[in-house]
Amino acid sequence: MIRALPPHVFLDPAEGAPIIDVRSPGEFARGHIPGAVNVPLFSDQERAVVGTLYKQTGRDAAVLEGLRIVGPKLASIVEQATAHAPERRIRVHCWRGGERSGSVAWLLDKAGFPEVSTMKGGYKAFRQLVLSSFTEVPPLVVLGGYTGTGKTELLRHLSSLDEVVVDLEALADHKGSSFGMLGEAPQPTQEHFENRLWAAFRAAGSGRPIWLEDESRKIGRVLLPAPLYDALRTAPLVLVDMPQAERVHRLVADYGRFSVEDLGAAVQRIAKRLGPQHAKAALEALQAGDLATVARITLHYYDRTYAYGLAQRDARTITTVEAPSHDLCGLALRLKEHAASTISSR
Repeated sequence: MIRALPPHVFLDPAEGAPIIDVRSPGEFARGHIPGAVNVPLFSDQERAVVGTLYKQTGRDAAVLEGLRIVGPKLASIVEQATAHAPERRIRVHCWRGGERSGSVAWLLDKAGFPEVSTMKGGYKAFRQLVLSSFTEVPPLVVLGGYTGTGKTELLRHLSSLDEVVVDLEALADHKGSSFGMLGEAPQPTQEHFENRLWAAFRAAGSGRPIWLEDESRKIGRVLLPAPLYDALRTAPLVLVDMPQAERVHRLVADYGRFSVEDLGAAVQRIAKRLGPQHAKAALEALQAGDLATVARITLHYYDRTYAYGLAQRDARTITTVEAPSHDLCGLALRLKEHAASTISSR
């Protein structure tokens, strides 16, 4: 049985069946439904050939060429689909929900799959759904603090305390500073970052406020959608006030595993903002193995930048929590309590 479903039904987790994306590898790499698997009907080159034929000669010639290309692949497509969906219930989509997904759905139906679902409008309709989802942002609680406060670790502890958390830096594969790409996977495209955000917010649900880390709009090379960033800037902020000495210690522990070359390149990227003397001193300290001095020098710039951003917020939305100890787990519990009291009083 083949079912053509609207996007919100096709994407419903209750559907349960694995999703295969039959677009070309290049299309998939630019962005895809999180969790989907690529089983391409055409390679990037084959897709270009068929597309050119369609434009220059017409649909009939393009379809015939497509059949010549796909014919030898039919058994492999069924085998791949079976490997990803051993129960033989599957969801299939392409770019517009037309020829490619329809052809694969027909093939799998003939191969004995008892249930094959396609998405009306395809990936294009999914992207419209993603972008429209950011116009209504759920209630947020923002975790703030100067660089080195351990906000990512605090978010993990908050999650373990059954708080609802969306880790923006994990979704962006970037920690948000000049050093932020170190140890991370390559960043997603802007398109796929938005897809990841959509999936994370959908998984978080809408019943309780969602914790986010305080971020600039730009995280590495990707941007937060404007409505989400605006909501983040006006949401209640729980500011962790940690002494600089503790933050320096944490930064050395976090970044000391990286090479002198990588750390030096990160310093060079902010050299103009540090100023020539500070940049020179940081690089000399790095060569000498004095990572604490490197951290203190770079914090001078990052603290100043973060303080400016704080000053742009409504002070009435900020609650400061002192963090003199090393116990981030205990601190997360205090943050949860502060957030609950702050939200209830608003």
